[in-house]
Amino acid sequence: MKNKKVLAIALSLTLLMTAGCSSENSDKKETTEKTTTTTTTVSQENNQPPAEELDYMDRMKDIIVEIPPQGYDKKRDGVEYNKFKSNIYYSSTAERDTNVNVLLPPNYSEDKEYPVLYVLHGYYDNEDWMARSVVNLNVIYQNLLADGKAEEMIIVLPYIFCDKDMPYCTGMNEANNKAYDNFINDLTTDLMAFIESEFSVKKGRENTAITGFSMGGRESFLIGFKRPDLFGYIGSACTAPGLAGAFGCPLKEEEMKFDEANQPNVVFISSSKIDSVVGTSPDGYRSIMTKNGVKYLDHVMQSTGHDHSSVKPHLYNFLQMLFKE
Repeated sequence: MKNKKVLAIALSLTLLMTAGCSSENSDKKETTEKTTTTTTTVSQENNQPPAEELDYMDRMKDIIVEIPPQGYDKKRDGVEYNKFKSNIYYSSTAERDTNVNVLLPPNYSEDKEYPVLYVLHGYYDNEDWMARSVVNLNVIYQNLLADGKAEEMIIVLPYIFCDKDMPYCTGMNEANNKAYDNFINDLTTDLMAFIESEFSVKKGRENTAITGFSMGGRESFLIGFKRPDLFGYIGSACTAPGLAGAFGCPLKEEEMKFDEANQPNVVFISSSKIDSVVGTSPDGYRSIMTKNGVKYLDHVMQSTGHDHSSVKPHLYNFLQMLFKE
């Protein structure tokens, strides 16, 4: 059953890629060459200036590993592990109560303010997917925290399908795509306000991050590029197609960039070379960002799939890049 679902998703996303936003995936050979060049520039630059003279993204590039070390996602003796807890807020965008999972750091205190990371799920999934043991996000984060490699933060797992008439995804088509794209309105109007009212949040773009997987990765990029005034850290893993292009996409290619006043601290994209579901879509986004002069950090995995095996390394790297002074 699982293999049939993955096959169906792969076929549907392939059809979506060929049906619209065609310019996003044009000239795949050139895209691959540009991506390789970008990766080399980021990872093999010699004769760098002293660390204190590097900008934030340059300082973060040495954190990136293709696959995390053994045991990074396993519980250890002596480490306190909080769990995600379910919350409900009213979404005026969807006109219904909506679920959201929240992870607080160990020793959370209302006397202290914490930055926030939003992590978005993929097509057909919900707010519980990233909280499941197959991902073990709470364990990965709290191990990094115990090792001094991550900062204290609040991690939020929202339900990103947002439509007044449909409470959940019914298929891969334009109507459902628009419901996912509509999450930007729920996030900025309702969810962020709820999180800031219920928890002790350190506000401002320098204290707010977003990332996601597959369709959630497309939405994290959409939100990051449309609202860089709100998000200073933007990530995307195995990014789904259909974000930027000439035909029916929520962004034009030339909009996939930042103005001088809202340059993010981090733009981070992960993908797998053998991901048969989104195919070359991540390379298409790399090509657009390179063409638009967007600086980003690159993470390419050789043998992971369109599932938790790619999500976990992405999160392991991204969590270490966030909210460093």
